[in-house]
Amino acid sequence: MKKMKLSLRHLIIFVALLSCVLTLVSSLWSGYHTDKQTLIANNLETNRVYAQKLAETTDIFFKATLQTLRFSSMDIASFMQNDEQKLLHEANRLKEQTNTFNSVVITDAKGKILATSPQSLQLKDKMLASPGGKQALKEKKPLISKPYTAITGRLVIFISHPIFDKKGNYLGLVGGTLYLKEKNILNTLLGEHFYQDGSYVYVVDGDGRVVYHQNPQRVNDVVVENPVVQKIMQGKSGAEQVINTKKQDMLAGYSYIPIADWGIVAQRPVDQALAPATEMLNEMVQQSLPFLLVSLLVIWWISRRIAQPLHQLAHYTENSTENSQEKHIENVMAWYYEAIQLKKSLLHSLVFLHNRVNYFMYQSTTDPLTKLTNRRTMDEKMKNWVENDVPFSLILLDIDRFKRVNDTYGHSIGDEVLKFLACQMNEVSRESDICCRFGGEEFVILLPHTEKMEAFKVAERLRMNMESSTSPCGETVTISAGVSSYPDCTSEITKVIEQADECLYEAKNSGRNRTIVFEHSHKVLQC
Repeated sequence: MKKMKLSLRHLIIFVALLSCVLTLVSSLWSGYHTDKQTLIANNLETNRVYAQKLAETTDIFFKATLQTLRFSSMDIASFMQNDEQKLLHEANRLKEQTNTFNSVVITDAKGKILATSPQSLQLKDKMLASPGGKQALKEKKPLISKPYTAITGRLVIFISHPIFDKKGNYLGLVGGTLYLKEKNILNTLLGEHFYQDGSYVYVVDGDGRVVYHQNPQRVNDVVVENPVVQKIMQGKSGAEQVINTKKQDMLAGYSYIPIADWGIVAQRPVDQALAPATEMLNEMVQQSLPFLLVSLLVIWWISRRIAQPLHQLAHYTENSTENSQEKHIENVMAWYYEAIQLKKSLLHSLVFLHNRVNYFMYQSTTDPLTKLTNRRTMDEKMKNWVENDVPFSLILLDIDRFKRVNDTYGHSIGDEVLKFLACQMNEVSRESDICCRFGGEEFVILLPHTEKMEAFKVAERLRMNMESSTSPCGETVTISAGVSSYPDCTSEITKVIEQADECLYEAKNSGRNRTIVFEHSHKVLQC
């Protein structure tokens, strides 16, 4: 029994209907049965997971940033003492290419600034005096500083890595600042994560100071009285219901970031999380059912419109090997981007496919030098003629003393002689004849519906043309040929070739520049 194939239209309708029905049923069911404790638990878990994921992402960012500075410090160590331009280039690279820092500094072991980016800071040759810089110079280890106010008046953190030479001598540091209230990659990572229902995310450091907040005015506030912040200061992660510093009842999830001694808090107001279940149920029943009915009709109509061009393209693709399919595909009404692009790609692919197929068929059946058919094609033709009882004759010919041509004039001239012979073969052949390169300087002409004496005349005409012409090597090149036929001489394909080869061998031994036709009792020399 043939297996039924689902169409895209049926799948779209089925998925859309299933989505609508399941959404409605699950919403009504959860709205009716979910109580306050379940809602609280769900919101707490959601905020905990969200805070944890954001903390993990931030942790990865800091580790990657320190790793970038570590690699940079190893490079800087090799030219720090004698190449000021390279130091400046490296500072610019760290700021511009990494897209991480708002500013970058490179100092020596005493804190003297050797290079900065941007240079507009005009800090070169000055001593690094910021709290974060002093701490990094003192500790001589990778460091993410606590937030502090820089000389520019900005609230910043300083991320740095020490520079050691190969002997372990401390040379200085390379580091970058991040402005907590301005745009940078960390600001983008920890930026605004809040919704209209009052949910939002904020970040505090180990001292309970706000590092990031949806309200910039709250940045740098100390909120140690918040119970969640107190847990973070203890290095803990989790979720709980809490009264924040603004006396709001919140469902908070929090996660600690060890590498920076920071904590991330994601919270949502309790009153928003605990919307009355009965109100939700009544509203959904009243509003969803009419919309659902209208949606079903719209989905059915849209699904047909979406599926129609894809269905047609799929149908024509199944028969893509037929050359006529391009015309049918051109007539497909593709009205949206994906279908339009698919239609263009399919047309392009089919044209390309047909061209490549024709090209490879030509390559597989043609000798690349002479452009004659190759031996594979010759064998297929003879096999087909034998299967269909088509009589034919075969001329096997060879260039006399071709090795001398190659040795005297070179192989490139020898190739030109081969191509010259191929042209002469085409001139004496009929449209139905097959001219082949048999191998090396040996060639074959297959003549369907031709007796051997008629083939002999063709061979002689070719031989005399070559004898009376000047070849590309500048002298006359002659050929010798042997002729056999099917089924007059033999009923086996291999015998036809063997017989012609025997005659060719006889022509060579008889003085060359002649044609010999195979006879059952003996070979007849013709010249």
